Amino acid sequence: MAAIIQRIERLSSRVVRVLGCNPGPMTLQGTNTYLVGTGPRRILIDTGEPAIPEYIICLKQALNEFSTTIQEIIVTHWHHDHTGGIGDICKNIDNGTPYCIKKLPRTPQREEIIEDGTQQYVYLKDGDMIKTEGATLRVIYTPGHTDDHMALLLEEENALFSGDCILGEGTTIFEDLYDYMNSLKKLLKIKADVIYPGHGPVIHNAEAKIQEYISHRNTREEQILKILRDNFDKSFTVMELVKVIYKTVPEHLFKMAEHNLLLHLKKLEKEGKIFSNTDPNKKWKTHL
Repeated sequence: MAAIIQRIERLSSRVVRVLGCNPGPMTLQGTNTYLVGTGPRRILIDTGEPAIPEYIICLKQALNEFSTTIQEIIVTHWHHDHTGGIGDICKNIDNGTPYCIKKLPRTPQREEIIEDGTQQYVYLKDGDMIKTEGATLRVIYTPGHTDDHMALLLEEENALFSGDCILGEGTTIFEDLYDYMNSLKKLLKIKADVIYPGHGPVIHNAEAKIQEYISHRNTREEQILKILRDNFDKSFTVMELVKVIYKTVPEHLFKMAEHNLLLHLKKLEKEGKIFSNTDPNKKWKTHL
């Protein structure tokens, strides 16, 4: 069991975590939002979910406690437990001027509307630098969990804000495993000292955690390839593979396992290691 996360906690001289107060099976104890910097105006990373008055109370309390205001808002990706609180912050925490709200664009690009459309995102790109007093953040494009996902490197601490690419406990979900694995390898090369994740507690053994994520996926991949190679004259549907690989898992979890396995199969196909037929009931087999 992970340690209880306090609603407001100063994690370092330049990072304050404000919990989104939205616990759940996908959000763990809630979305971690972060005030970054040391001065009277700081960067807010992520905003939690919409209509969570407890979060707005906590955020106001944190701003008051540390005698600061919000310089700008950065969201790590489009999921509503990271962007959902934007409207409530804009309505309830007066900044004197409209907030500047930044993120990476969707790929392929599509229109994104904030609340009633009165505000628009300012789009960042990989490598952009965002500065405030006491903190310099570098944007790192890390697709896979979503097509617009970013991590942020806090240069003064060699610390990563990992969004949902890496969690403080358990593993994360992803849309594209090929991209996700490349993002993990990209983050591993940074050799960060600490990770401030989108959910769960702070990770102090950053490299070991990233390597653990990579190894977990590689192990699953090897299982799939072994089955296909050991039965090279056969082809398998995703569910047939699920029943072999997840045979110790309760059947009611098979649907989720099927989705997960399909993303592994698509990655292996993209890499030319396996192929599928074009039948409606798609089957997969290995190259000889």
